Amino acid sequence: MSFPNATILLSDAQQMIDRSIAAACALNVPCSIAVVDSSGHLLSFIRQDGAMAGSAELAIDKAFTAHIFNNRTDALGALAQPGAELYGIQHSHGGRVVVFGGGIPIRFEGRTIGAIGVSGGTVAEDIAIAEAGSVASS
Repeated sequence: MSFPNATILLSDAQQMIDRSIAAACALNVPCSIAVVDSSGHLLSFIRQDGAMAGSAELAIDKAFTAHIFNNRTDALGALAQPGAELYGIQHSHGGRVVVFGGGIPIRFEGRTIGAIGVSGGTVAEDIAIAEAGSVASS
């Protein structure tokens, strides 16, 4: 029996970051961008000049969250509201779970092979920048 483990390669991650940087520049939003591989570990990261210091860890944790829950962080945010079925999930995993937009899982042949996380702008800007980066893997 064979279980090949598809993953994002460094060259894929760099392409995703390049696409995200282009989107961030078009929006005039300096940000941090992180890509994790199929194991959920950081593969590539960049913090643009002028990006807030706090955006670095948030970008990494958004990618981590999208990967471990195989879901966009903005979708998790809706499920984490008071009274919703995942209320309080942001307190799991040592507080690394982020439940607002900017983290997107990367899928190949129906399997999550990594994720991208962006932080530095508004939630809508972070989502747009992450979406621009995520298409690089298609």
